[in-house]
Amino acid sequence: MIVTLMNFLRACWRPSSNRHARTGSDATGRQDGLLWYKDTGEHVNGDFSMAVVQANNLLEDQCQIESGPLSFLDSGPYGTFVGVYDGHGGPETACYINDNLFNHLKRFASEQNAMSADVLKKAYEATEDGFFSIVTKQWPVKPQIAAVGSCCLVGVICGGMLYVANVGDSRAVLGKHVKATGEVLAVQLSAEHNVSIESVRKELQSMHPEDRHVVVLKHSVWRVKGLIQVCRSIGDAYLKKQEFNREPLYAKFRLREPFNRPILSSEPSICVQPIQPHDEFLIFASDGLWEHLTNQEAVDIVQSSPRSGALGGS
Repeated sequence: MIVTLMNFLRACWRPSSNRHARTGSDATGRQDGLLWYKDTGEHVNGDFSMAVVQANNLLEDQCQIESGPLSFLDSGPYGTFVGVYDGHGGPETACYINDNLFNHLKRFASEQNAMSADVLKKAYEATEDGFFSIVTKQWPVKPQIAAVGSCCLVGVICGGMLYVANVGDSRAVLGKHVKATGEVLAVQLSAEHNVSIESVRKELQSMHPEDRHVVVLKHSVWRVKGLIQVCRSIGDAYLKKQEFNREPLYAKFRLREPFNRPILSSEPSICVQPIQPHDEFLIFASDGLWEHLTNQEAVDIVQSSPRSGALGGS
């Protein structure tokens, strides 16, 4: 598995002289078994590479890069948008995010005539609300859609600033050059919302003091209500609205006791910082990568096959 992951990163950052296409072209990406990758592309701030490794029979994940106007106004702002959407329970939520989040961001950026943390927060809210509308419509004929959700990691480069927003356990890591030593060090930019992290468990428990079982250790893994590891997501309506936690939803998703307020949240953690001259590259990836590589190991792989840009993968 670790060899596959290293090949995944190296495929993304393969130097131009070492390109090898199995099928397809550089414009559309390349296929190598369950690995799809685009080893080079341009955005308004530099170069990018991206890849997706399919881990399940049904691909539940999506990723996207948009570059150019970040609003519907001719005046801008302009920049680059990166999204990694790690779905669970099915592909519907990740696909919905892929189709709608960026347009919501452009709409709110148009209203404010600028990029900001508030624009990102509103885009997440609108995406969550839109998907809940889909759940409401499909509930009578497809109730299991209430148990479909997605982590959602977004990065925006605009006006010399870097914005990173996240719900779930995907991760954004910056490779930063240290002039004194010549090293490129890994700096994690995104906060994670996985209850395997003690501080995340304690935060969720403090928000639900009346529920002693809001986090449960099940088969040696901490899970929210014994069901899911992340405590923030888009979708997962069955743990946010009581009306979707009942029959005909599968019994394994139904809670024994009713709840009066959302157990999971869709509010993103947001980091905003200026881009510095010694910032070398960014890696955006789902937990499928970070379960096997440390931040520094991933940065070292990218640095050993250098190409300035951003990587998105799942």
